Order: sequence, then C-alpha cells, then structure tokens
Amino acid sequence: MPTLIAGTVAVILLYLLLQMFRAANPAVLARAIKVVGGVILLATAAFVGVRGELAVAIPLGVFGAGLLGWAPFGTGGFGNFGRIFSGLNTGRSAGQTSQVRSQFIEMMLDHDTGQLAGRFVAGPHAGRSLDEFELPQLAAMIANFDAESVALLESYLDRRFPAWRENAQRNTAGGQRRAAASSKMTDEEAYQILGLQPGAGRDDIGRAHKTLMKKLHPDQGGSTYLAARVNEAKDTLLRTHRD
Repeated sequence: MPTLIAGTVAVILLYLLLQMFRAANPAVLARAIKVVGGVILLATAAFVGVRGELAVAIPLGVFGAGLLGWAPFGTGGFGNFGRIFSGLNTGRSAGQTSQVRSQFIEMMLDHDTGQLAGRFVAGPHAGRSLDEFELPQLAAMIANFDAESVALLESYLDRRFPAWRENAQRNTAGGQRRAAASSKMTDEEAYQILGLQPGAGRDDIGRAHKTLMKKLHPDQGGSTYLAARVNEAKDTLLRTHRD
C-alpha cells in the first residue's frame, strides 16, 4: 500500500512538473535551470570534499560557481573553463541584437536565438520586463497604449502566447490601431532595428535584413508589424547610401 501511494504521488508530481515546463517562459526557465544546477553542483562538491575527494570536489565547485555567475579568481585563470563560464554568464556576446522602441515599450530581438524580449520604458510599469506579466495583465494594457506600442505588444504576445488572439476581445480595434500611420523612421532607428552600427555598408544592411526576415516573416510564424519595420529600416538606410 505505501508503495502504491508513493507511486501515485510521484506520477502526480511528474505531471505537474511537465505542465510547469510547458507553460514556463523559455528565458526564465533557462535561468532557473542554471541556478538549480549551480546549487546542486556546489552541494555535491561540498559533500565530496568532506569525504576527502578534492580532485573531484574542486572541478564540481568551480563549475557550479560558474553556473551561478561567480568567478572569484576571474575567468582568465581557468583556461577553457574560463571561456565556458564567460559564455554562460554573458550569452552569445558576439551576436547582434535589434531594438525597436515606441512611446511605452522597447523590444529586443536576438539575431542568434530569435528570442524576443521587451520592457516598459514609460508609464506605471517603466523599467519592468514584459516577462514579469501574465496574459490578462498585458492584454488589459492595450487600451491605454498608442498605435505603435500596441503593435509591439501584440508582436510580443504572438511569440509568448501563440493562441492569445482566439479569445481576445480587441482584435478589430487592435488592427485599426496598427494601420495608423507612424512618423518617418530616422537613420538612428533604422540602425537599431537592424542591429547595426552607424555607417554600416550596403552589404551589412542586406545581410542583417535577410537574417531578421528569416525569423520575423509572417510565413515563418513571425510578426507582420516587426517584419514591416525591418523592411522600412532597410529602405531608409539604402536611401541614405544612394544620397
């Protein structure tokens, strides 16, 4: 009987864990895995070290500290381990990031991973990440935003909650707001959207545009609005080069 009860509890816990993994935001989940992994490795290192097996305990402890972002001796002193920790702490630092900013929201797209992240830059939630809010909270903000901010927020929701529009009450109003004309894009905005440094050449512009469109094109499940902004950024910079 105790075995049956334990087995039932284990199955229920496994089911709940699977549901949590399915619903979790990928970025938050990745951070949680790193923290939990680091704590487990440090605890294991301490246990092994107490038993006198320092040859095993030290590498485990160093690796666990790296996962948690600790580098007490600097990353350079560990050779390859240092480079591994640097990568864990900073991500793909060599990659490009595109930025699109509206009155209320700033969105960032990682060219390497295709991950879309955002934060509020104005209003009562200024400085907070969009990842901190659930769908009902974000959907309730739509009515208070300008057309460009609505379009950015809806693009984010499309990525994080793919089926959110099925139950949305403001689809028609949102579409009308998206159609509203926006101000002319500046060169600075265009460079930020394409993730380029000012003065980038035509070839760089073309490559950045092609990379982003592969990730944002509506046919690939991307955002119509963001794809349009990427196209506008390319056209803006190419006009500058012609001039």
